[in-house]
Amino acid sequence: MSGESQRDESIVIRSLRQFREKYFNARKNVNDQAHAAEVTSEDTPPGFLDCLPVDLQFLIMTLLSPVDLCRLGATSSYWGAMVRDPLLWRYFLVRDMPKWPSINHVTMPRLEALHTPLCVGEMEEPGHDFMTDYLKGYPACRQQWFPQRPPYSVVTSFLQSLVPTTTEPRYAMFGPGMEQLDVSMVTTLMNTPDVLPVAGIPQRQINGIGSGISYVYKNQHKFNILTLYSTNRAERERARTEQQSVSNKLFIQEGTDQSGHPHFSPTPQVQEVCQAVDGFIYVANAEPGRGDEGEVEWAQIQALVDPALGSSSRPLLVLSCVSREEPDQIRTTSSNSTRTPCVDMAQRLCLPMLPNPWMVQDTVAESLSGVLDGISWLLGCSGLRL
Repeated sequence: MSGESQRDESIVIRSLRQFREKYFNARKNVNDQAHAAEVTSEDTPPGFLDCLPVDLQFLIMTLLSPVDLCRLGATSSYWGAMVRDPLLWRYFLVRDMPKWPSINHVTMPRLEALHTPLCVGEMEEPGHDFMTDYLKGYPACRQQWFPQRPPYSVVTSFLQSLVPTTTEPRYAMFGPGMEQLDVSMVTTLMNTPDVLPVAGIPQRQINGIGSGISYVYKNQHKFNILTLYSTNRAERERARTEQQSVSNKLFIQEGTDQSGHPHFSPTPQVQEVCQAVDGFIYVANAEPGRGDEGEVEWAQIQALVDPALGSSSRPLLVLSCVSREEPDQIRTTSSNSTRTPCVDMAQRLCLPMLPNPWMVQDTVAESLSGVLDGISWLLGCSGLRL
């Protein structure tokens, strides 16, 4: 266990212990006043869990799921207050965020709140609501935070399904994860019909660096992906073999902005694509050692989703991709992850600054793990009833 984790645990335990002392002291004073007034107190004695040392109570809470933790809080006023300790949920957030397989513009926690100094006593003067942040981002709980469909939409969706549509959503796919990884996600995608069957062969070329391919989602919904590579295949293979960067032919660098960050604009051909598509898929390289190009990546994403080229309501799906699955024995024994957590990827790409809806989904190029979850979200944002 790291020293930082141990320090956080000790701070949480101190906070819980402080609350416990105040709670039982207040309870004792109430009982004393009731006896002094000759009023029979019907307050039940503390339960077995209430009397356990705070260290054990904390250990028990760390082993419970968020749903079970909330159920524990419903058992008594003591546990109801105990499980709402902000420092406790901050601890859970820091511990569990790196394991979340996806995050989006609705469920993204406020990471800056995690960098504020920890102090015992926040239960009396609560600051940031870490409990809400956690429950919004936790995969099993996050669905309740999305807008609910009105009852009539079920009938509307059924009627819409009876009307055949001739147009299919189109998405522009780009990013270093398509070119830098040992396993080509695009090639795997085209040759794995049990995940996403190909419904149409490439129909369009953009100066040799892009093509359009139609896929079918769950044998029902067709959509088109325009793959936009930074350069042609020969140059990409040479750059990948020699571990060198290539001159990106999708963008024109126009110096820097007022903050000193690089500024790009899409080439005229790419601008035409951006004006025609319904959303974007950015394939990020989530393998270790690839976090030094965040400013360039953010600037290029910002250039393609520029509101001048289309509506800012168009979704951006970020496939945070690695080449292969992490072996179970390494995942359970190693403290160093072999991929960038999706929350860190969202921060690296400055996605919270975008006006567009966005989602980061952990993906594996070899198995396409996570791709269907991302595509489902993308099609849903485009108005398809899945």
